[in-house]
Amino acid sequence: MKFLTYNPEQAYLLPPSVRDVLGEEHVCFFLHRAVERLDLSAFEQPYGEEGRPAYHPALLLKVWLYAYALGITSARRLEQRVREDLAFRYLAGGAAPDFWTLNQFRTRHARALNDLFTQVVELARSLGMGRLGHVALDSTRVAANASRDRVDTVAKLRSERAKIRRQIRRWQKQCDAQASDEAPGQQLSAAQMAALEKRLEEIPHRLEQLRKSGLQRRSRTDSDSRFLRARKGFTLGYTADVAVSEDHLIVEQRVTQNATDSRSLVPLVDAVEQRCGERPQKVSADSGFFKLQPIVKLIRRGMDVYVPDSVQARELNRGKRVRGAAPVRHPEHRRMRQKLRDPVGRAVYQRRKAIVEPVIGVLKEQRGMRQFRRRGLAKVAVELALATTAFNLTRLWRTKPMLERAG
Repeated sequence: MKFLTYNPEQAYLLPPSVRDVLGEEHVCFFLHRAVERLDLSAFEQPYGEEGRPAYHPALLLKVWLYAYALGITSARRLEQRVREDLAFRYLAGGAAPDFWTLNQFRTRHARALNDLFTQVVELARSLGMGRLGHVALDSTRVAANASRDRVDTVAKLRSERAKIRRQIRRWQKQCDAQASDEAPGQQLSAAQMAALEKRLEEIPHRLEQLRKSGLQRRSRTDSDSRFLRARKGFTLGYTADVAVSEDHLIVEQRVTQNATDSRSLVPLVDAVEQRCGERPQKVSADSGFFKLQPIVKLIRRGMDVYVPDSVQARELNRGKRVRGAAPVRHPEHRRMRQKLRDPVGRAVYQRRKAIVEPVIGVLKEQRGMRQFRRRGLAKVAVELALATTAFNLTRLWRTKPMLERAG
Protein backbone atom coordinates (compact mmCIF):
# COMPACT_ATOMS: atom_id res chain seq x y z
CA MET A 1 0.00 0.00 0.00
CA LYS A 2 1.20 3.51 -0.80
CA PHE A 3 -0.29 5.15 2.34
CA LEU A 4 -1.12 4.12 5.87
CA THR A 5 -4.78 3.57 6.65
CA TYR A 6 -6.54 6.85 7.43
CA ASN A 7 -10.06 6.99 8.88
CA PRO A 8 -10.94 9.78 11.38
CA GLU A 9 -14.19 7.99 12.26
CA GLN A 10 -12.45 4.76 13.24
CA ALA A 11 -13.51 3.63 16.72
CA TYR A 12 -11.16 2.26 19.39
CA LEU A 13 -11.69 -1.28 20.63
CA LEU A 14 -10.27 -0.12 23.99
CA PRO A 15 -9.97 3.48 25.21
CA PRO A 16 -6.41 4.77 24.73
CA SER A 17 -4.28 5.43 27.81
CA VAL A 18 -3.34 9.06 28.41
CA ARG A 19 0.13 8.00 29.54
CA ASP A 20 0.65 5.99 26.37
CA VAL A 21 -0.32 8.96 24.22
CA LEU A 22 1.56 11.71 26.08
CA GLY A 23 4.42 9.67 27.51
CA GLU A 24 5.34 9.12 31.14
CA GLU A 25 7.67 12.15 31.14
CA HIS A 26 4.99 14.68 30.21
CA VAL A 27 4.87 17.76 32.43
CA CYS A 28 1.17 17.32 33.27
CA PHE A 29 1.92 14.12 35.23
CA PHE A 30 4.67 15.92 37.13
CA LEU A 31 2.33 18.81 37.97
CA HIS A 32 -0.24 16.32 39.23
CA ARG A 33 2.30 14.62 41.53
CA ALA A 34 3.75 17.94 42.74
CA VAL A 35 0.37 19.48 43.65
CA GLU A 36 -0.64 16.30 45.48
CA ARG A 37 2.41 16.82 47.74
CA LEU A 38 1.34 20.34 48.71
CA ASP A 39 -0.91 21.41 51.56
CA LEU A 40 -4.20 22.59 49.99
CA SER A 41 -6.11 23.12 53.22
CA ALA A 42 -6.19 26.89 52.66
CA PHE A 43 -8.04 26.26 49.39
CA GLU A 44 -10.49 23.80 50.93
CA GLN A 45 -11.50 25.71 54.09
CA PRO A 46 -13.69 28.42 52.48
CA TYR A 47 -16.12 25.81 51.12
CA GLY A 48 -19.11 24.89 53.27
CA GLU A 49 -21.16 21.70 53.54
CA GLU A 50 -24.34 23.28 52.21
CA GLY A 51 -25.29 23.58 48.56
CA ARG A 52 -24.25 21.43 45.68
CA PRO A 53 -20.72 19.99 45.59
CA ALA A 54 -18.06 22.24 44.03
CA TYR A 55 -15.14 21.29 41.83
CA HIS A 56 -12.21 20.16 43.94
CA PRO A 57 -9.62 22.94 44.44
CA ALA A 58 -6.84 20.55 43.37
CA LEU A 59 -8.53 20.17 39.96
CA LEU A 60 -8.80 23.92 39.37
CA LEU A 61 -5.31 24.57 40.71
CA LYS A 62 -3.70 21.97 38.45
CA VAL A 63 -5.38 23.19 35.27
CA TRP A 64 -4.48 26.82 36.06
CA LEU A 65 -0.83 25.98 36.79
CA TYR A 66 -0.57 23.99 33.56
CA ALA A 67 -2.30 26.84 31.71
CA TYR A 68 0.19 29.44 32.97
CA ALA A 69 3.03 27.06 32.13
CA LEU A 70 1.76 27.18 28.53
CA GLY A 71 1.10 30.92 28.51
CA ILE A 72 -2.70 30.61 28.72
CA THR A 73 -4.04 33.38 30.96
CA SER A 74 -7.63 33.67 29.71
CA ALA A 75 -10.37 31.78 31.58
CA ARG A 76 -12.46 31.47 28.40
CA ARG A 77 -9.56 30.03 26.45
CA LEU A 78 -8.76 27.68 29.31
CA GLU A 79 -12.36 26.42 29.33
CA GLN A 80 -11.97 25.51 25.66
CA ARG A 81 -8.61 23.80 26.19
CA VAL A 82 -9.97 21.71 29.09
CA ARG A 83 -12.61 20.33 26.69
CA GLU A 84 -10.21 19.69 23.81
CA ASP A 85 -6.68 19.11 25.12
CA LEU A 86 -5.77 15.63 26.39
CA ALA A 87 -3.37 16.83 29.11
CA PHE A 88 -5.94 19.31 30.44
CA ARG A 89 -8.62 16.62 30.38
CA TYR A 90 -6.37 14.36 32.43
CA LEU A 91 -5.68 17.08 35.04
CA ALA A 92 -9.40 17.90 35.19
CA GLY A 93 -10.30 14.24 35.65
CA GLY A 94 -12.76 14.40 32.76
CA ALA A 95 -14.64 17.37 34.28
CA ALA A 96 -15.37 20.53 32.28
CA PRO A 97 -15.56 23.63 34.52
CA ASP A 98 -16.81 26.74 32.75
CA PHE A 99 -14.89 30.00 32.48
CA TRP A 100 -16.85 31.63 35.32
CA THR A 101 -15.84 28.85 37.74
CA LEU A 102 -12.23 29.03 36.59
CA ASN A 103 -12.09 32.80 36.98
CA GLN A 104 -13.78 32.76 40.39
CA PHE A 105 -11.11 30.37 41.64
CA ARG A 106 -8.43 33.01 41.03
CA THR A 107 -10.56 35.66 42.72
CA ARG A 108 -11.54 33.59 45.75
CA HIS A 109 -8.12 32.20 46.67
CA ALA A 110 -5.78 35.18 46.31
CA ARG A 111 -4.00 34.63 49.64
CA ALA A 112 -3.83 30.86 49.23
CA LEU A 113 -2.20 31.23 45.80
CA ASN A 114 0.47 33.48 47.28
CA ASP A 115 1.07 30.90 50.03
CA LEU A 116 1.28 28.23 47.33
CA PHE A 117 4.22 30.08 45.80
CA THR A 118 5.94 29.84 49.19
CA GLN A 119 5.25 26.11 49.40
CA VAL A 120 6.78 25.51 45.97
CA VAL A 121 9.87 27.54 46.90
CA GLU A 122 10.21 25.51 50.11
CA LEU A 123 9.83 22.27 48.15
CA ALA A 124 12.53 23.34 45.70
CA ARG A 125 14.88 24.37 48.48
CA SER A 126 14.36 21.02 50.24
CA LEU A 127 15.62 19.40 47.02
CA GLY A 128 18.74 21.57 46.89
CA MET A 129 17.48 24.28 44.55
CA GLY A 130 16.99 27.97 45.30
CA ARG A 131 20.47 28.55 46.70
CA LEU A 132 20.88 32.11 47.98
CA GLY A 133 24.59 32.49 47.38
CA HIS A 134 23.80 35.01 44.66
CA VAL A 135 20.33 36.53 44.23
CA ALA A 136 19.71 38.78 41.22
CA LEU A 137 16.92 41.35 41.26
CA ASP A 138 15.11 42.91 38.34
CA SER A 139 11.80 44.48 37.42
CA THR A 140 9.71 44.84 34.30
CA ARG A 141 6.67 46.81 33.27
CA VAL A 142 3.57 44.76 32.56
CA ALA A 143 0.71 46.44 30.74
CA ALA A 144 -2.65 46.72 32.47
CA ASN A 145 -5.93 45.57 30.97
CA ALA A 146 -6.92 49.18 30.39
CA SER A 147 -7.14 51.70 27.58
CA ARG A 148 -4.65 54.55 27.48
CA ASP A 149 -7.42 56.82 26.14
CA ARG A 150 -9.86 56.30 29.01
CA VAL A 151 -8.03 58.40 31.57
CA ASP A 152 -9.06 61.30 33.75
CA THR A 153 -7.12 64.55 33.87
CA VAL A 154 -8.21 67.87 35.36
CA ALA A 155 -8.41 69.43 31.89
CA LYS A 156 -10.42 66.54 30.41
CA LEU A 157 -12.86 66.46 33.32
CA ARG A 158 -13.47 70.21 33.12
CA SER A 159 -13.93 69.98 29.36
CA GLU A 160 -16.37 67.09 29.78
CA ARG A 161 -18.33 69.04 32.41
CA ALA A 162 -18.58 72.08 30.12
CA LYS A 163 -19.71 69.92 27.20
CA ILE A 164 -22.45 68.26 29.24
CA ARG A 165 -23.69 71.62 30.50
CA ARG A 166 -23.88 72.91 26.92
CA GLN A 167 -25.92 69.87 25.90
CA ILE A 168 -28.30 70.39 28.82
CA ARG A 169 -28.75 74.10 28.04
CA ARG A 170 -29.36 73.31 24.36
CA TRP A 171 -32.01 70.77 25.37
CA GLN A 172 -33.66 73.29 27.70
CA LYS A 173 -33.80 75.90 24.92
CA GLN A 174 -35.41 73.36 22.61
CA CYS A 175 -38.01 72.60 25.25
CA ASP A 176 -38.75 76.34 25.65
CA ALA A 177 -39.02 76.75 21.89
CA GLN A 178 -41.47 73.87 21.67
CA ALA A 179 -43.58 75.34 24.45
CA SER A 180 -43.86 78.63 22.48
CA ASP A 181 -44.92 76.78 19.28
CA GLU A 182 -41.55 77.31 17.59
CA ALA A 183 -39.81 74.55 15.64
CA PRO A 184 -38.57 72.07 18.26
CA GLY A 185 -35.68 70.53 16.36
CA GLN A 186 -34.01 67.34 17.58
CA GLN A 187 -34.53 66.75 21.31
CA LEU A 188 -32.97 64.48 23.88
CA SER A 189 -35.06 61.65 25.28
CA ALA A 190 -35.74 61.40 29.01
CA ALA A 191 -33.25 58.50 29.29
CA GLN A 192 -30.51 60.47 27.52
CA MET A 193 -31.13 63.47 29.75
CA ALA A 194 -30.95 61.31 32.89
CA ALA A 195 -27.66 59.82 31.69
CA LEU A 196 -26.20 63.29 31.12
CA GLU A 197 -27.26 64.46 34.57
CA LYS A 198 -25.74 61.34 36.14
CA ARG A 199 -22.42 61.93 34.35
CA LEU A 200 -22.47 65.55 35.49
CA GLU A 201 -23.00 64.49 39.12
CA GLU A 202 -20.07 62.03 38.93
CA ILE A 203 -17.51 64.58 37.72
CA PRO A 204 -16.87 66.26 41.13
CA HIS A 205 -16.28 62.82 42.66
CA ARG A 206 -13.85 61.89 39.86
CA LEU A 207 -12.03 65.20 40.34
CA GLU A 208 -11.73 64.50 44.05
CA GLN A 209 -10.37 60.98 43.41
CA LEU A 210 -7.83 62.40 40.98
CA ARG A 211 -6.75 65.00 43.54
CA LYS A 212 -6.38 62.42 46.33
CA SER A 213 -4.34 60.07 44.12
CA GLY A 214 -1.77 62.78 43.46
CA LEU A 215 -1.63 61.72 39.79
CA GLN A 216 -1.83 63.87 36.71
CA ARG A 217 -3.54 61.07 34.79
CA ARG A 218 -5.75 58.37 36.32
CA SER A 219 -7.16 55.42 34.42
CA ARG A 220 -10.92 55.04 34.52
CA THR A 221 -10.73 51.36 33.52
CA ASP A 222 -8.15 50.26 36.10
CA SER A 223 -7.65 52.94 38.73
CA ASP A 224 -4.73 51.05 40.33
CA SER A 225 -2.63 51.11 37.16
CA ARG A 226 -0.01 53.80 36.57
CA PHE A 227 1.77 55.39 33.62
CA LEU A 228 5.28 53.99 34.00
CA ARG A 229 8.37 54.75 31.99
CA ALA A 230 9.52 51.83 29.83
CA ARG A 231 12.03 51.44 27.01
CA LYS A 232 9.49 52.37 24.34
CA GLY A 233 7.89 55.30 26.13
CA PHE A 234 5.27 55.15 28.85
CA THR A 235 3.25 52.02 29.65
CA LEU A 236 -0.07 52.04 31.48
CA GLY A 237 0.40 49.14 33.83
CA TYR A 238 2.28 47.82 36.83
CA THR A 239 5.83 47.02 37.90
CA ALA A 240 6.59 43.34 38.43
CA ASP A 241 9.59 42.70 40.69
CA VAL A 242 11.34 39.32 40.81
CA ALA A 243 14.29 37.92 42.74
CA VAL A 244 16.00 34.91 41.17
CA SER A 245 18.53 32.53 42.69
CA GLU A 246 21.69 31.50 40.88
CA ASP A 247 20.02 28.26 39.67
CA HIS A 248 17.16 30.22 38.06
CA LEU A 249 14.48 29.67 40.69
CA ILE A 250 12.21 32.61 41.45
CA VAL A 251 12.51 33.08 45.21
CA GLU A 252 10.37 36.22 45.45
CA GLN A 253 7.87 38.06 43.28
CA ARG A 254 5.53 40.98 43.75
CA VAL A 255 3.55 43.61 41.84
CA THR A 256 3.89 47.29 42.72
CA GLN A 257 2.93 50.71 41.40
CA ASN A 258 6.49 52.02 41.78
CA ALA A 259 7.66 54.32 39.03
CA THR A 260 11.32 53.80 40.01
CA ASP A 261 13.08 50.56 40.92
CA SER A 262 15.20 52.07 43.69
CA ARG A 263 12.24 51.94 46.07
CA SER A 264 12.11 48.15 45.70
CA LEU A 265 15.68 47.18 46.63
CA VAL A 266 15.37 46.73 50.40
CA PRO A 267 11.71 45.53 50.43
CA LEU A 268 12.50 42.87 47.83
CA VAL A 269 15.56 41.60 49.70
CA ASP A 270 13.56 41.58 52.96
CA ALA A 271 10.83 39.58 51.23
CA VAL A 272 13.39 37.02 50.01
CA GLU A 273 14.70 36.58 53.55
CA GLN A 274 11.19 36.20 54.94
CA ARG A 275 10.07 33.81 52.19
CA CYS A 276 13.13 31.56 52.37
CA GLY A 277 14.11 31.96 56.01
CA GLU A 278 17.66 32.79 54.95
CA ARG A 279 19.54 35.96 54.11
CA PRO A 280 21.10 36.24 50.62
CA GLN A 281 24.90 36.38 50.59
CA LYS A 282 25.28 38.38 47.38
CA VAL A 283 22.69 40.72 45.87
CA SER A 284 22.98 42.20 42.39
CA ALA A 285 20.71 44.57 40.49
CA ASP A 286 20.99 47.02 37.61
CA SER A 287 21.51 50.76 37.97
CA GLY A 288 17.75 51.40 38.19
CA PHE A 289 17.88 50.00 41.75
CA PHE A 290 20.73 52.28 42.81
CA LYS A 291 20.06 54.50 45.80
CA LEU A 292 22.80 55.04 48.34
CA GLN A 293 20.84 54.81 51.57
CA PRO A 294 19.18 51.40 50.85
CA ILE A 295 22.48 50.00 49.58
CA VAL A 296 24.28 51.08 52.78
CA LYS A 297 21.47 49.47 54.79
CA LEU A 298 22.01 46.11 53.07
CA ILE A 299 25.79 46.32 53.41
CA ARG A 300 25.49 46.91 57.14
CA ARG A 301 23.45 43.72 57.37
CA GLY A 302 26.46 41.82 56.05
CA MET A 303 25.38 41.37 52.41
CA ASP A 304 27.70 41.70 49.45
CA VAL A 305 25.86 44.17 47.17
CA TYR A 306 26.55 44.81 43.48
CA VAL A 307 24.47 47.75 42.21
CA PRO A 308 26.17 50.34 39.96
CA ASP A 309 25.10 53.96 39.70
CA SER A 310 24.07 55.32 36.30
CA VAL A 311 27.56 56.64 35.52
CA GLN A 312 29.24 53.36 36.33
CA ALA A 313 26.58 51.43 34.39
CA ARG A 314 27.59 53.34 31.25
CA GLU A 315 31.21 52.63 32.11
CA LEU A 316 30.52 48.88 32.38
CA ASN A 317 28.57 48.85 29.12
CA ARG A 318 31.20 50.78 27.16
CA GLY A 319 34.21 49.13 28.75
CA LYS A 320 35.89 52.44 29.56
CA ARG A 321 35.52 55.21 32.12
CA VAL A 322 33.14 58.11 31.55
CA ARG A 323 34.93 61.44 31.39
CA GLY A 324 33.65 64.46 33.24
CA ALA A 325 31.64 62.50 35.81
CA ALA A 326 31.25 64.12 39.21
CA PRO A 327 33.37 62.51 41.95
CA VAL A 328 31.64 60.52 44.67
CA ARG A 329 32.15 61.38 48.32
CA HIS A 330 30.39 58.71 50.37
CA PRO A 331 32.86 55.95 51.35
CA GLU A 332 30.43 53.11 50.55
CA HIS A 333 29.75 54.64 47.16
CA ARG A 334 33.49 54.78 46.43
CA ARG A 335 33.92 51.18 47.58
CA MET A 336 31.05 50.12 45.28
CA ARG A 337 32.75 51.70 42.28
CA GLN A 338 36.09 50.13 43.18
CA LYS A 339 34.47 46.72 43.63
CA LEU A 340 32.75 46.85 40.24
CA ARG A 341 35.93 47.98 38.52
CA ASP A 342 37.78 45.01 39.92
CA PRO A 343 37.68 42.00 37.50
CA VAL A 344 36.26 39.71 40.19
CA GLY A 345 33.46 42.13 41.15
CA ARG A 346 32.69 42.87 37.53
CA ALA A 347 32.35 39.15 36.81
CA VAL A 348 29.89 38.79 39.70
CA TYR A 349 27.80 41.70 38.44
CA GLN A 350 27.84 40.47 34.83
CA ARG A 351 26.52 37.15 36.07
CA ARG A 352 23.31 39.02 36.99
CA LYS A 353 22.20 39.18 33.35
CA ALA A 354 22.48 35.41 32.95
CA ILE A 355 20.50 34.78 36.15
CA VAL A 356 17.46 37.03 36.10
CA GLU A 357 16.97 38.35 32.57
CA PRO A 358 16.27 34.94 30.94
CA VAL A 359 13.61 34.32 33.59
CA ILE A 360 11.84 37.58 32.78
CA GLY A 361 12.17 36.79 29.08
CA VAL A 362 10.42 33.44 29.55
CA LEU A 363 7.66 35.00 31.66
CA LYS A 364 6.95 37.71 29.08
CA GLU A 365 7.56 35.93 25.79
CA GLN A 366 6.36 32.41 26.58
CA ARG A 367 4.07 32.74 29.60
CA GLY A 368 1.85 35.65 28.53
CA MET A 369 3.07 38.21 31.07
CA ARG A 370 3.27 41.14 28.68
CA GLN A 371 -0.23 42.19 29.75
CA PHE A 372 -2.37 41.28 32.72
CA ARG A 373 -5.87 39.93 32.13
CA ARG A 374 -7.44 41.25 35.30
CA ARG A 375 -7.78 44.68 36.85
CA GLY A 376 -6.71 46.01 40.23
CA LEU A 377 -3.46 45.63 42.15
CA ALA A 378 -4.64 42.66 44.24
CA LYS A 379 -5.94 40.73 41.23
CA VAL A 380 -2.89 41.22 39.01
CA ALA A 381 -0.73 40.10 41.95
CA VAL A 382 -2.58 36.76 41.83
CA GLU A 383 -1.78 36.46 38.14
CA LEU A 384 1.94 37.00 38.75
CA ALA A 385 1.88 34.52 41.64
CA LEU A 386 0.34 31.87 39.37
CA ALA A 387 2.81 32.56 36.56
CA THR A 388 5.87 32.42 38.83
CA THR A 389 4.64 29.32 40.66
CA ALA A 390 4.13 27.58 37.32
CA PHE A 391 7.62 28.68 36.25
CA ASN A 392 9.19 27.22 39.40
CA LEU A 393 7.32 23.94 38.94
CA THR A 394 8.60 23.61 35.40
CA ARG A 395 12.10 24.25 36.75
CA LEU A 396 11.53 21.43 39.23
CA TRP A 397 10.32 19.26 36.37
CA ARG A 398 13.95 19.12 35.22
CA THR A 399 14.82 17.53 38.57
CA LYS A 400 11.77 15.24 38.78
CA PRO A 401 13.85 12.15 39.70
CA MET A 402 14.87 14.08 42.84
CA LEU A 403 11.23 14.82 43.60
CA GLU A 404 10.25 11.17 43.15
CA ARG A 405 13.07 9.98 45.39
CA ALA A 406 12.12 12.57 48.01
CA GLY A 407 8.51 11.30 47.91
